Amino acid sequence: MFKKILIANRGEIACRVIKSARKMGIKTVAVYSDADRDALHVEMADEAVHIGPPPAAESYLLMDRIIDACKATGAEAVHPGYGFLSEREAFPIALQKNGIVFIGPNPKAIAAMGDKIESKKAAAAAKVSTVPGYLGEIADAKQAVKISNEIGYPVMIKASAGGGGKGMRIAYNAKEAEEGFQLARSEAKSSFGDDRCFVEKFIENPRHIEIQVLGDKHGNVVYLGERECSVQRRNQKVLEEAPSPLLDEKTRKAMGEQAVALSKAVGYDSAGTVEFVAGQDRSFYFLEMNTRLQVEHPVTELVTGIDLVEQMIRVAAGEKLPFKQSDITLKGWAVESRVYAEDPFRNFLPSIGRLVKYRPPAEAVKAGVTVRNDTGVFEGGEISMYYDPMIAKLVTHAPTREAAIDAQADALDAFYIEGIQHNVPFLASMMQHPRWRSGKISTGFIKEEYPEGFKPNEPQGQDLITIAAVAAVIDHLGNVRRRDITHQMAGQAVRFATQRVVKVGQASVLLEVEGNIPGPYYVSIVDSSGEPGKPMEVMSDWWPGQPVWHGTVAGRTVAVQVRTLANGLQLSYRGIQAPVYVYTKREAELAALMPVKVAADMSKYLLCPMPGLVKAIHVSEEQEVKAGDALAVVEAMKMENILKAERDGKVKKISAKAGDSLAVDAVILEFA
Repeated sequence: MFKKILIANRGEIACRVIKSARKMGIKTVAVYSDADRDALHVEMADEAVHIGPPPAAESYLLMDRIIDACKATGAEAVHPGYGFLSEREAFPIALQKNGIVFIGPNPKAIAAMGDKIESKKAAAAAKVSTVPGYLGEIADAKQAVKISNEIGYPVMIKASAGGGGKGMRIAYNAKEAEEGFQLARSEAKSSFGDDRCFVEKFIENPRHIEIQVLGDKHGNVVYLGERECSVQRRNQKVLEEAPSPLLDEKTRKAMGEQAVALSKAVGYDSAGTVEFVAGQDRSFYFLEMNTRLQVEHPVTELVTGIDLVEQMIRVAAGEKLPFKQSDITLKGWAVESRVYAEDPFRNFLPSIGRLVKYRPPAEAVKAGVTVRNDTGVFEGGEISMYYDPMIAKLVTHAPTREAAIDAQADALDAFYIEGIQHNVPFLASMMQHPRWRSGKISTGFIKEEYPEGFKPNEPQGQDLITIAAVAAVIDHLGNVRRRDITHQMAGQAVRFATQRVVKVGQASVLLEVEGNIPGPYYVSIVDSSGEPGKPMEVMSDWWPGQPVWHGTVAGRTVAVQVRTLANGLQLSYRGIQAPVYVYTKREAELAALMPVKVAADMSKYLLCPMPGLVKAIHVSEEQEVKAGDALAVVEAMKMENILKAERDGKVKKISAKAGDSLAVDAVILEFA
């Protein structure tokens, strides 16, 4: 077994590999760019080596820097993580020439399956069902349009060396095919150093299901069940689960055996994933093979009990797999949420900045429920514009799908982040979505369910009562503290002399509260006749200043995120994110008379929707534009975003140029 390995990656996956290596008694070496000098993976590793400036092309993608780091530290093997050099055939070859072991598949398998075009050819030759498409290299946008017309719309344009949603576009007509090909090619070049793209038929209302395979260097290959990754935005996965609610045992076996046969055909000898696009009728087609560890591997680990990173290391060291296919069983259900630095209220655009507060839920195994948080950040750290916006992967495992989703909902309620925009409100809302909970999903889920963008859940029903009760207790606690400080009514139980109105967003709840520190507190909802109902017991050791209120409401465990507002609070719970105010009846009457602040009219301006780099300005001053015309391209976190005109107009003034680095809401141009 290896004594020391190097992780040629960063962020949460580098931290994840370090954990398994540490468990195995293997020392680790981290590499880092200037932007990652103080990163968590650098702190966790036994040693760390600086490899260059922040752009990946000048650091993490340079093979010679990785090899030099191995030689300098005596690392015997390299784990590539995912992305970066993980699917470059040249990387394991270069390592081998320098006497260093690659913890991943052999170069021939990477060449056969890591390239999306070649993998489809290999699958077709092996008589694996594949999606109709053009597998050759496409010279330019004109050819891409011609091929797309022949296949029939919609089509998917994909980078041959792609992954993680980069270099991927869906086109529904010739104009979108031309535009999408150019964007996919540009993203592929900047992300993977390879601008080749291919086109295939896009299966509508599909589901994304993948089979985890694991092979060794002795000809053994097994499949470890499936993962469903259908909930995506911009072709990047957001939620994953194992197993899939779609598959039955017959389909699972068929897909698994097909994945194993394909893996054996190319001599696959590590952890890898065979991806399929599936119809709602359980029909399936080979999509591609990722010759690396997948981001969503934790859900497979939790339902199988197999540490995939450990097995990759053991296989690379020449060990045989310690189990056969008949030994693999799936136990319970696992759900993973990808926590991203992005703004769900602005179409999930990336966000960068400092993590002023970062308080993830505690990892634990309790009463048959597991909470796991794979992360690569820490409080006070910075989310850089140079890399993927992932903050963490929150994973829960329970005996049933419903229990795993409920556990995920509880964990998300307790996941507190401040300083940047993030998608926790969206993920928390998703856990309550009836379509998601029913398992009737597709890759178009987000677009179909949120056609006008994401908005927080409306406070109603039991969730409204819970938020109102927590707000009332927080307010009551403040009153008790003030009375103690001023020595008013010392030692006496405090009860509101009058009823209180709790305003949650646009909803209102009339209630009464009583109780002393440290509780319990009793909250009674007041009915239309003015009579309080049966008291609910509310217990918590929360104290002002803590970002998350943990406690019980009527016997139910509850976590509510708390942020202060002027004369009120902003509470987040179960996908509800609302300003909350606790009033006396008279205060509520007066508050209703206050004028509503109207936002400034910015419709004449094109604002930068996220912090990013201006790649191009497509218009000039005094130019007439039509709705849908491209105005500018802004790049952020390896994604290029075209900003288009929402209506016809005339450009009055341009305030930015290509190469400018802009903050969110910075003015790019003004219309007449």
